[in-house]
Amino acid sequence: MNITLRVWRQKNRDDAGGMVAYKVADISADMSFLEMLDVLNEDLTRDGGEPVAFDHDCREGICGTCSLVINGLAHGPEALTTTCQLYMRHFDDGQVIDVEPWRSTSFPILRDLIVDRSALDRIIEAGGYISAPTGSAPDANATSVSRKDAERAFDAAACIGCGACVAACPNGSASLFLGAKLTHLGSLPQGQPERDSRALAMVRQHDAEGFGGCTQIGECTAVCPAGIPLDMISQLNHDVLAGISHNKHR
Repeated sequence: MNITLRVWRQKNRDDAGGMVAYKVADISADMSFLEMLDVLNEDLTRDGGEPVAFDHDCREGICGTCSLVINGLAHGPEALTTTCQLYMRHFDDGQVIDVEPWRSTSFPILRDLIVDRSALDRIIEAGGYISAPTGSAPDANATSVSRKDAERAFDAAACIGCGACVAACPNGSASLFLGAKLTHLGSLPQGQPERDSRALAMVRQHDAEGFGGCTQIGECTAVCPAGIPLDMISQLNHDVLAGISHNKHR
């Protein structure tokens, strides 16, 4: 395969940046998208150029590090697929492919295709945990959890925190990420004591980071590689309202 890449190049946060075109030849259809970028960088390095900076880690669709907008779609054209698990056979020989970073005020560009997603970490730090001391770990069957609640928690826990929902949302909202994290803990008995305060604390941090509000457009779940459903945002709204009500009646 021979393709043309138009890649966003930006030296740092203050640089204006812009798209730069590259020809990449003899690409195997069995290569992943990131392996194709590796080939591009090898060519650039050999010719004395500056390689394209992009995020990657496990390359197994688990860590959520690979964060690229490919032809206008977060993680590219394949549903339920991270960029690192996207293969070149899904593109045509001779195709022009645009590659850009996540676009969000809350995800400032560090260099080229790498953005700072530490805002999501700070949301977790604000309350995405269970702080009650429980002593040593109990036996797995010591606390009964219904199958329905367990499956709901597992579905929410599938979120890999990649930020594709933010990149796709016209409002730049992280509500799907937030809803998944709150639903994960809120579905389990261990998460009940702090459920209301957790929701309020995490939403406050979400807003402080500059993420936008959710208007239920649904672009987030359409690009989510983990298939997090939109109704987890409803769970988020429920827990926030419960927290507000609880504070009023104190």
